[in-house]
Amino acid sequence: MARKREVSSSRENNEAGDTVSSEAAESFQVPGCLSCGACCFSTASDYVPVTGKDWTRLGAEAERWALFGRNRAFMRMQGGHCAALQLQQPTAGGGAGAFVCSIYLTRPQVCRDLARGSGECHGEWTLKRATAAAALSRIGP
Repeated sequence: MARKREVSSSRENNEAGDTVSSEAAESFQVPGCLSCGACCFSTASDYVPVTGKDWTRLGAEAERWALFGRNRAFMRMQGGHCAALQLQQPTAGGGAGAFVCSIYLTRPQVCRDLARGSGECHGEWTLKRATAAAALSRIGP
């Protein structure tokens, strides 16, 4: 499954099959990665490909975070998102929760290539922001 995608039509379907209108696209303001996390969510087990260079970069932790399937490696998925994604609870004082990559310095190249604010980022946000927000709200303070 290709990781990169752009919102190219006025209506698209998100992972839940809901139609997303162009109004959502028009209201896009680049979110901070820690407050968004949408790009890390998917129900596909082969969502984040891991190349040989990525495996090497992951080092001794490679088998913890990635697995092989059909002669290819992919990041492990857990609870509908990349297993390396940590959902941090909002604080009791009303502080927002956060999405944190636990392997940020050694993350796969596909994650490195997804530039904040890019068309691909916009597409991920448009299609999956509600899924990410719901996951964060479930952990509560």
